[in-house]
Amino acid sequence: MAINWGALGIVFVVALAAVVVLTGLFAYGVRGLSERVTARANGGSGTVQLTGAVVCFAICTAVIGYGIYLIVA
Repeated sequence: MAINWGALGIVFVVALAAVVVLTGLFAYGVRGLSERVTARANGGSGTVQLTGAVVCFAICTAVIGYGIYLIVA
């Protein structure tokens, strides 16, 4: 049995990049929700912050769903 180190390295790099991107998007979504609360407390609407947070969470959900699809299929 031989290990294809090149393919293993590619999988590692792609997985690491996906983790960094998903963590960043999720953190930005949480920050957007926090900024919305602050904006509403200061008399603003916070619509832009909420929209940004929802978009970030939607992208996270789509990427996770696609990953599950690739594993199951």
